[in-house]
Amino acid sequence: MSWGTELWDQFDSLDKHTQWGIDFLERYAKFVKERIEIEQNYAKQLRNLVKKYCPKRSSKDEEPRFTSCIAFFNILNELNDYAGQREVVAEEMAHRVYGELMRYAHDLKTERKMHLQEGRKAQQYLDMCWKQMDNSKKKFERECREAEKAQQSYERLDNDTNATKADVEKAKQQLNLRTHMADENKNEYAAQLQNFNGEQHKHFYVVIPQIYKQLQEMDERRTIKLSECYRGFADSERKVIPIISKCLEGMILAAKSVDERRDSQMVVDSFKSGFEPPGDFPFEDYSQHIYRTISDGTISAAKQESGKMDSKSTVGKAKGKLWLFGKKPKPQSPPLTPTSLFTSSTPNGSQFLTLSIEPVHYCMNEIKTGKPRIPSFRSLKRGWSMKMGPALEDFSHLPPEQRRKKLQQRIDELNRGLQKEADQKEALNKMKDVYEKNPQMGDPGSLQPKLAETMNNIDRLRMEIHKNEAWLSEVEGKTGLRGDRRHSSDINHLVTQGRESPEGSYTDDANQEVRGPPQQHGHHSEFDDEFEDDDPLPAIGHCKAIYPFDGHNEGTLAMKEGEVLYIIEEDKGDGWTRARRQNGEEGYVPTTYIDVTLEKNSKGAVTYI
Repeated sequence: MSWGTELWDQFDSLDKHTQWGIDFLERYAKFVKERIEIEQNYAKQLRNLVKKYCPKRSSKDEEPRFTSCIAFFNILNELNDYAGQREVVAEEMAHRVYGELMRYAHDLKTERKMHLQEGRKAQQYLDMCWKQMDNSKKKFERECREAEKAQQSYERLDNDTNATKADVEKAKQQLNLRTHMADENKNEYAAQLQNFNGEQHKHFYVVIPQIYKQLQEMDERRTIKLSECYRGFADSERKVIPIISKCLEGMILAAKSVDERRDSQMVVDSFKSGFEPPGDFPFEDYSQHIYRTISDGTISAAKQESGKMDSKSTVGKAKGKLWLFGKKPKPQSPPLTPTSLFTSSTPNGSQFLTLSIEPVHYCMNEIKTGKPRIPSFRSLKRGWSMKMGPALEDFSHLPPEQRRKKLQQRIDELNRGLQKEADQKEALNKMKDVYEKNPQMGDPGSLQPKLAETMNNIDRLRMEIHKNEAWLSEVEGKTGLRGDRRHSSDINHLVTQGRESPEGSYTDDANQEVRGPPQQHGHHSEFDDEFEDDDPLPAIGHCKAIYPFDGHNEGTLAMKEGEVLYIIEEDKGDGWTRARRQNGEEGYVPTTYIDVTLEKNSKGAVTYI
């Protein structure tokens, strides 16, 4: 099937069809463009949505702690990644489909224009040949009529007896001339006809089929390109499906991570005051001075004496107890018991069931006239006043449990600051030693102001830690054990990145506290300006030497290019990293000479302070 043989006379139709094909291609490109805009707007709206509902963490207290909140924020992160994948789809479609379609449409227009111009030129040339043949034909026809007229004139004069011989000869010459011209026009017409037939055959069997074949191939390539773009359109979406599936799986995992028990425990940890619940209110017996004529079988004298003793003991307990809600209660009468209400004793020691009118009468009066006591409302009111009141430095405005946590958090922050200052001091001392050994590198005296400032910061932080630990000991009721707690003034044990609870146990999670017996540290020594390493420091990562290092200076470690070492202490800002070989040899190497890889779960190098 070929357009050149089947559609040899449909030039105009093929012109319209190829134009329709290009229009359809551009229409599909417009569709892809609008789809890209939809994807971009969708991704933009998703990102704006994520940004709208993401927490604005202005302070650490506002950070999400509940598993439901953390799961929601994880879902927002996954949704943000999902929006990124939608942007990837838009970029892939723009590059692979829309851009390719627009370039191909431009090339297609140029190629179509060229083929149609060739077809029009061939048609114009054929028309020109036809006109030449037609003109020679008309000229031959006209000469033939002139020759016939000349022959008729000659025959008429030749038959006419009155015609002179000169007229006959003239008519004969004219006949011969017209006949000769007719023969020449006949030969020219025959040549033009033969030429036209050849050009026409060439036109319809060679030129036009070739042009139509090129148009057919062009149209087929356009169809193939559309098919490829359809496939690329789908592939752009299919490529991101695995990542989108991971995003959805992350959302499902976030949903599964919600732990209602843990959230409930967090509520307890956040709002637990540490106060003890109020005790029972004692029974106030106002009827003992009214009813004096009670039978001896109701309440015995022994019971009354014991009741008085209980009353005194109750009042003593009330005086010695810290009452949370309001003032201390007044001394109360002994509480009613089922025995005092419904039993009585006889002289022989036996008991019999009776009903005391006095307690029942008092209970009825209390039911009718008594005001309800709701200590929980006072508790809420006090809690609200404590929250609305000014924040004190020692957090004494908070309940004991919350105060303990706030103080512990502050002590942890101060310890981290102290560790940072100690590391800076160590780095400055190392730099000072380097300057003293190599004066050309710098002046050791220039570091003295910075060292003095660092020492002042360390002293200030130690005082703050001492003060806060005193408050913490007061909250925990361990004032007598203050000497056993860790004081920064004579601290000389390992400081890790973990969190120390008030009881001495360590945990990595700031929201979890393990209450256990105090742990005794294995080594305590007096504070010294120099850091002593009793045990080898743990490895916090590894490094690979990029360049060789000689290590001639004292304290440095020589290494070869490509050698792998253990990292036991990070760069403190002085440009040196502490490393160790497998044989235990340690020393400092230039940080710029190595490629460092730190372990994610490493606690970091410990430092003696």
